[in-house]
Amino acid sequence: MSTSSSTSRQLRWLCACYFFFFSILGTMVPYLGVFFENRGFNPQEIGFLLAILMATRIVAPNVWAKVADRTGMRAELIKMGAGAAALAYLSFFYHGGFVYMALSLALYTFFWNAILAQLEVITLETLGENASRYGQIRSWGSVGYICLVVGAGFAIGQWGTEVLPYIGFSLFIGMLASALPLPANRLVRDTSQVRPPLQWNRAIIWFLLSAMLLQMSAGPFYGFFVLYLKQAGYSESSAGIFVALGAMAEIVMFMFAPRLLGRYGVNTLLIVSIGMTCLRWLLVAFGVDSVLWLGFSQLLHAFTFGLTHAASIQFVHRHFDASHRSQGQALYASLSFGVGGALGTWICGYIWGDGSGAFWSWVFAAGCAFAAMLAVFFIPRDKPSVATPMRPSNINQD
Repeated sequence: MSTSSSTSRQLRWLCACYFFFFSILGTMVPYLGVFFENRGFNPQEIGFLLAILMATRIVAPNVWAKVADRTGMRAELIKMGAGAAALAYLSFFYHGGFVYMALSLALYTFFWNAILAQLEVITLETLGENASRYGQIRSWGSVGYICLVVGAGFAIGQWGTEVLPYIGFSLFIGMLASALPLPANRLVRDTSQVRPPLQWNRAIIWFLLSAMLLQMSAGPFYGFFVLYLKQAGYSESSAGIFVALGAMAEIVMFMFAPRLLGRYGVNTLLIVSIGMTCLRWLLVAFGVDSVLWLGFSQLLHAFTFGLTHAASIQFVHRHFDASHRSQGQALYASLSFGVGGALGTWICGYIWGDGSGAFWSWVFAAGCAFAAMLAVFFIPRDKPSVATPMRPSNINQD
């Protein structure tokens, strides 16, 4: 088999991995709040449980990044993570109490949250000089997210929230089946050379702070968006369509992101994207009763995640050298989606209260986004680089 044919085959399996990984995300993130509510948990308990979903991103990526950097076993770690997560997810079928569900979430998300960073590294290494094609590969994740956020919404409307574990387990099996064909191309590490320590600088510190604040702003969206729409009179299926609309806007943005990065640079695009995110949360707060304004707020997901993600992975690629690639991804994932996501979801659970504080949770989100935008102004500017299009090193989470 030729090298070109082998690479194309591997990219197809990577597309499938992205599809199933984000399909799981599209099932879990919008509907876990409704799922927990129907199992009898109050908003504070729901906020804490959803914070666990984010908090394992603080530990898991760093643990797996150290193993990946030392052994080069990236494909093997994806397979192990997918298999272990699928087994741990079986615990969702049992109707346990608060402590049981907290332990269940911590166990399966520890393995699940460790997958994506390694998937991004493998994708980048497989693409090589064609790194600008990343958007084409990653967009399959958005397709999966759209399919499941709409499909799961209709399924819940038809059969109730207890259909969620069945959907989730099927997707975990699909993720494992897609990961198994990935070749075990281990990187050979030269043990005779001492790896230099990570060099912290002002740019990295302000960037990570901004990323953390931005994910804090997404707390009510991750945990309470569907509940918020239900409170305003929308159905689960309608909420799924609104979320899918955002994912569609994200796919379109991925098509234009490389060109925008080359023309305007990382700092400018981060400021614009995070500013649009602040506007988005205010629209959700004040315009929930208007289908038009609510739909427009979801289109801004193209900036909240699409353009912000593209600019962020470009930043990580530029500021972390090859010997710290997994470590850079782990830091970004753990501090933004981990610390930021967990804090935002947990705090919003308390602001939400019995539902009367729903409006203020979105105002809180807008404030966090505004603070994240201010932090970007302290990042030293890089010159726009036309010759270096978007090169991914890490994610994000929708």
